[in-house]
Amino acid sequence: LANILDSVSGPGPVFTGSPRNKLLLISFDGFRWDYDRDVSTPHLDKMAQDGVKAAYITPPFITITSPSHFTLLTGRHVENHGVIHNIWFNTTTQEKKQYYMAQFVDSYWDNGSLPIWITAQRQGLKTGSLHFPGTAATYQGETVAVRQVEPRFYDHSNETDWRLNIDKVIGGWFNQQDLDFVSLYFGEPDTVGHKYGPDSPERRDMVKQVDRTVGYIRDKIQEHGLTDQLNIIITTDHGMNSILQTGMSEKIILSNIPGFSFSDIKFQLLDYGPVGMLLPKEGKLEKVYQALKGGHPHLNVYKKEEMPARLHYSNHPRLLPLILFADPGYAISGSRQLQFNKGDHGFDNELMDMKAIFRAVGPFDMVSVYPLMCHLLGINPEVNDGDSSIIKHMLVSQEDTGGEHDAVLVTVIITTS
Repeated sequence: LANILDSVSGPGPVFTGSPRNKLLLISFDGFRWDYDRDVSTPHLDKMAQDGVKAAYITPPFITITSPSHFTLLTGRHVENHGVIHNIWFNTTTQEKKQYYMAQFVDSYWDNGSLPIWITAQRQGLKTGSLHFPGTAATYQGETVAVRQVEPRFYDHSNETDWRLNIDKVIGGWFNQQDLDFVSLYFGEPDTVGHKYGPDSPERRDMVKQVDRTVGYIRDKIQEHGLTDQLNIIITTDHGMNSILQTGMSEKIILSNIPGFSFSDIKFQLLDYGPVGMLLPKEGKLEKVYQALKGGHPHLNVYKKEEMPARLHYSNHPRLLPLILFADPGYAISGSRQLQFNKGDHGFDNELMDMKAIFRAVGPFDMVSVYPLMCHLLGINPEVNDGDSSIIKHMLVSQEDTGGEHDAVLVTVIITTS
């Protein structure tokens, strides 16, 4: 059981048994772990005072939107839940669906791992989701009961829309419809981080907008009398790294690497940042591998079965035989440079620029958010890769305060990189 602490001076209020606690999971896409260090963020700071605190949270590899968000929802590593990229693809037909259209490919998301929405619904809870990745899909015949999928061309930076969405979730879904769990997604500061870079004034302005929004959320929770009932987790999917504006001779362009030829490739997933995958034609795997390995000083090339085990990105049939990822600051291009972002993500999750802010105790991986959410909602989790023992450090024992219940949670902030 959980609740929100009003201060850090005491053990916090004790839940008295009614009504059931609720949970709001919020993701601000691309909010790097240190984005609150060069901007005044009074509302996030207040949540940190009211909550629990850790240096950062480690997202899964690959550190991009759909895989990371589905790890949040399932507690599974990417190689286990199967949402391996933002892009759905078919190597036989050469078809690719970009991020938005891939949201509607049920078979891509419904791959054996149930998101927490469906698990909670099957155990009697009422759930909702607004714009969260994975919301549009059907899982074993079920969808999120209350859902809103973003329009095809949506302005993710519109603060007025943000507030309207918050009003809907807090006033409508939690207060009027009495939902138990809602996931809420905002597409910033990811977009400004890509366009202007993580060190830009535009990114700092967007962090201020995020902070204002956090204040608005807390005000609305109080306005609707939900403060003592609603737990809040604020998190994200990945961070942002500055892309080096190097000369053409230093960029990673595969067609420029001696011995490599696209005539040896049956299917490629390239030009989407620092990570790529290749399916060589039959009998060409070793030739392609040897040509690319060592072909650029900032390009890492692996046969998928030889990927570092710590990345959990090798044991799934959707992964192609060759996996490429760049060193920090570099992107991978096929025949020519197609992206000119000043910031990007998808890098090794050990890179600090990919880390996340998490207000909790001790080291924390994103897979462990799932058992925490299940605990807060009082539901039995599906099989997951998280460490449920970690959540005990974030819970206040009620035995010491005379309560009859297990624990009370302080407000959690997981603003991830």
